Amino acid sequence: MRQPFSLLLEGVDVMAAVAETKSFGGAAEMLDMSQPGVSRAVARLEARLSTRLFERTTRSVRLTDEGRDFYEQVMPLISALAEVTTNAASGAHKVRGRLRVNVDPLFAQLVLGPRLGAFLDTYPEIEVELRSREDLGDLVADGFDLALRFGHPQSSSLIARKLFDTRVLAVASPAYIDRYGQPADPRQLETLQHRCIEFREPLTGRPFPWQFHRRRKTLLVRPQGALTVNDPGTLHSTCLAGLGVAQLFELGIEDHLSSRRLIQLFPDWSDQRFPLYAYYPSRHHLPAKTRALLDYVAGLVLHGN
Repeated sequence: MRQPFSLLLEGVDVMAAVAETKSFGGAAEMLDMSQPGVSRAVARLEARLSTRLFERTTRSVRLTDEGRDFYEQVMPLISALAEVTTNAASGAHKVRGRLRVNVDPLFAQLVLGPRLGAFLDTYPEIEVELRSREDLGDLVADGFDLALRFGHPQSSSLIARKLFDTRVLAVASPAYIDRYGQPADPRQLETLQHRCIEFREPLTGRPFPWQFHRRRKTLLVRPQGALTVNDPGTLHSTCLAGLGVAQLFELGIEDHLSSRRLIQLFPDWSDQRFPLYAYYPSRHHLPAKTRALLDYVAGLVLHGN
């Protein structure tokens, strides 16, 4: 026998509030319910689904694997239903609501942050929350709508969509070149004549390898230098200050290149590209607010950054 639609949805909003706040007390405050009422609603939903949705301890609450699977499948549907209902009531298809984005710190600082104004002007009824994080984390349990990360796709149950890629350039400031000279070949960076700034990859804890690409040929270089950093802002500022040669994404340093505050080295070895991927829970019923930001970010490169 088919269950009434209201019964199918009963307790799902309470479950979502517990997942987002990671506590029954926080969910009770969010929904203006009593904490026992929240517990009973979750218990009824678990009984109806014949599965345990949360692991509970005295200190923490987290989704079980079955709870995470259910949450990832049902929340996009609930969001889509809320969006359709709102649009039908208002008679317009508008991008609105709060959009929580887990974003790569480098992309947030140098690219998305400075260019976000046009997006907010286009969609005045949307509120964007950017959280700069080094890792992808648990997108669903942490309450994010999507994530934007540089690098090749990570192993995950999430949908991964490539938005664009950008070149990796070796650059130096005029002050560095005046002091140490301009290298003519990437292999000269292995000599004591030059200094390089290495960037420590957050996930592995190791410095990124230096590669140079020319069509199908790849050149691996072991750079010389006494400085290693793990923050993209520090990488850029120390390179601009003349402390060494750095490998930087072209996207985000265009103004420095055009003003000659940074000089591109080895233009014949500049075919290496690095992708930006978006991650989100489901390809079905993607909310309009999420689609709008994905399209906007993808257009940052297509429309001249």
